[in-house]
Formats: sequence, structure tokens, C-alpha cells
Amino acid sequence: MARIRVLLAKLGLDAHTIGVTVIAQALRDAGMEVIYSGLRQTPEMVANTAIQEDADVVGLSSLSAAHMSHFPRVVELLCEGGAGDKLVLGGGVIPEEDEKALLEAGLEKVFTMGTETGEIVAYIEDWVARRDAQRGT
Repeated sequence: MARIRVLLAKLGLDAHTIGVTVIAQALRDAGMEVIYSGLRQTPEMVANTAIQEDADVVGLSSLSAAHMSHFPRVVELLCEGGAGDKLVLGGGVIPEEDEKALLEAGLEKVFTMGTETGEIVAYIEDWVARRDAQRGT
């Protein structure tokens, strides 16, 4: 089985990296390949990188309240680029009232501040296992 490839991205002007760094390390410790796009990414940059890197998972982080515009746009661009089958996750400081709208916009799951890294790892592993079983791989 191929290693799970995860793209982690910080969108907009958000410059807080501690959370995404902790998540990246936990995913690497679990045997996943992590690609970190760096700071000040646009939705277009993230979608293009996810497609070029053939990421299985796109993890979007926001601590700057731009999640309602940036996250759905990434999903839209992935679909337009023929990559709508990727697992798209959101995380960071996401108000509870925004979570439902983000899920309706195509995110699979939103992990808020304080989520245990093991929960994120397990969610990704379970999703990939279900996807692979459906594909027969």
C-alpha cells in the first residue's frame, strides 16, 4: 500500500504555524507523507499544489477568520481541476456555526482547536481505507 500523501496549507494572511506543525509531525509519525505549502497561500495555489503533488488529503488551516471564503474555494477549484475525489479537511479556529456551512461546501470534516492529533490520524486512515476498498485497491 502506498503512503498516504497529505498536503497541509495555510491560507491568506494567517501566519500562525504551531498548530499545523504539530499536525504535520503527527501525520509523519503515523507514516504519512506530508507536503507543507507554507504561508500566505491562495486557494488557487493550494488546489494546484494538491493536483500536482497527487495528494490524497488536503488539510486547510485557518486562524485568521478567512475560512468561509478560502476553504470552499479550494474545494471548488479541486472539482474544476478533476480532483474532487480528494479528502478535504479544515482546521483551526472555526466557529461552531460555520462548521455546517463548510461541510455543505464540500469539506469532509472540520477539526477545531484542541482536537487530539490521534483523532485526525485515525480519521484520515479510515477514510483512505474506505476509499481504497471502494476502488478495489
